[in-house]
Amino acid sequence: MKALCFGSINIDYTYRVKHFVKKGETISADSLHIFSGGKGLNQAVALSRAGVETYHAGCIGEDGLFLLRELEEAGVDTRYVHVLKRERTGNAIIQNDLNGDNCIILYGGANRAVTRDLADEVLSGFQRGDCLVLQNEINELPYIIRRAREIGLKIVLNPSPMEASVLELPLECVDCFMLNRVESAQLLGLDDGNAAAETELIEALGGRFPSAEIVLTMGEKGSFYIRGGGRPLRQRAYPAEAVDTTAAGDTFTGFFIGGRMRGLSVPEAMDLAARAAAISVARQGASPSIPTLAEAAAYAP
Repeated sequence: MKALCFGSINIDYTYRVKHFVKKGETISADSLHIFSGGKGLNQAVALSRAGVETYHAGCIGEDGLFLLRELEEAGVDTRYVHVLKRERTGNAIIQNDLNGDNCIILYGGANRAVTRDLADEVLSGFQRGDCLVLQNEINELPYIIRRAREIGLKIVLNPSPMEASVLELPLECVDCFMLNRVESAQLLGLDDGNAAAETELIEALGGRFPSAEIVLTMGEKGSFYIRGGGRPLRQRAYPAEAVDTTAAGDTFTGFFIGGRMRGLSVPEAMDLAARAAAISVARQGASPSIPTLAEAAAYAP
């Protein structure tokens, strides 16, 4: 069984600031670091480090060749990544405040240059039972999802960034949703997701997508899992001193899906993912913060 992460590859420009910049304000950053990133790349790295055979598909510009090396060093097969001469690699401008929280501006760049021909070429290398992991940072998602369903791939969707276009996707084809509170509320059409209890959100998601697995992540409050009309399973978050939360959700996704692909039970995979996410928030950067399987399994704060 193989994992295909068809998604974004970014160059992340991470600024350390005392507080997030406000309208009309100019502030000085304490530091600037340039990291590999993109939700697709992060999740591919996490899947590989979680112990599964992982491939990444997507597009970069010639300015992003170093990102291929980082993927390969993490054990990810990059044969399906196309290098485009006339496009810049996607990038993100990230502010990290003193609490380790972040806010992000994305520029799609080459991530928005995916074609249907590329999708067909990539998907032809996979077969029924393989796992396709998607986010909302590349184009042609509706086509990719429908073709993957025809092939019989297990489809995992992290609908981030959550935009109106997500509601137009063939969501009935998705086998597993990985999402946070804000994404959950928007997917359910709620005006104020903060007014709903976590159990209400997860049960509403289970009712909305009865044939899919749902994982709701809530940061320091832990996470929930539900499938169909079953009872929600809650996973606690492991304590960690937050430095940079940028890739925490991507780490959780990769280790949960990777754990399930390796035969772990849902509780075991949720626990492993929580340990991995705790390690990631205590480290600077996106993909550089993602731990190895051995580190995650041994984590005992």
